[in-house]
Amino acid sequence: MKILLLGKNGQLGWELQRALQPLGEVFALSRHNEHGLCGDLSDLQGLAKTIEYLKPEVVVNAAAYTAVDRAESDHDQAFLINAKAPAAIAQALKAHHGLLVHYSSDYVFDGSGEQTRIESALENPVNFYGHSKLEGEREIARTGCGHLIFRTSWVYGAHGGNFAKTMIKLAQEKEKLAIVEDQIGVPTGADLIADITAHAIRHYLSEVSGPARNTLDGIYHLVPDGETSWLAYANLIFGQLRARGVPLALKEVVPVTTAQYPMSARRPLNSRLNNDKIKAVFNLHMPGWESGVIRLVEELLA
Repeated sequence: MKILLLGKNGQLGWELQRALQPLGEVFALSRHNEHGLCGDLSDLQGLAKTIEYLKPEVVVNAAAYTAVDRAESDHDQAFLINAKAPAAIAQALKAHHGLLVHYSSDYVFDGSGEQTRIESALENPVNFYGHSKLEGEREIARTGCGHLIFRTSWVYGAHGGNFAKTMIKLAQEKEKLAIVEDQIGVPTGADLIADITAHAIRHYLSEVSGPARNTLDGIYHLVPDGETSWLAYANLIFGQLRARGVPLALKEVVPVTTAQYPMSARRPLNSRLNNDKIKAVFNLHMPGWESGVIRLVEELLA
């Protein structure tokens, strides 16, 4: 089996390079063209030509425009990469009945209320990044290409930049940190996302055949169990650092509200995603969110 992986150098792409290897021959590309193959999501024709040349059974698109605040003033580029490119990939892949695996975000919702949202809940993004990710989901579905779309949230990993690594660094440099306490979500490890992606692809292609595959097409919430705030998330990290004897400059953690920490793009206060569907369809057990964060700290300190 041929698998085309886009976005190989991101924190998720890095883990996918590992997780996808047992499934088949993996062609992993960054946004820089390699060996005559195009992995640049801003080059729609190049992407289509690469898919036509390789004819992969699966394309895993781990590339995205993720600069949430910059997207507010960079609409064209964010929409090109997060909406038009996935549509072009799906259209090219449909020609030879391939499967597209794509990643979306809790930001497709408006963050109102306190309920945990299921996949069919009403979307209503509060920033342009969320809008572009939602349109990407819709464009993929419109093509009729076989697809698995995994919405996830608060992604972290040992490779690349993320909140967890920033907290580890700042705790060793700053005596005082202000951290948002009124946004609730689920930290999700890139390694968990990659492993579940590989499991889902195997299930989709091997355990289901013919027209029945189409019953698996759609959106799934891929997050671990539980929920937390950015503040509680950070405090877990700080506690793990102290337990391991890491010298910290940090002496005070100040809770702040989202309103006290203004940014260019609005953030949803409620990023809770219900993961019952993915567990049922793919026969999965999800760990609690804490275990992955603790393991990340251990890995970074090793």
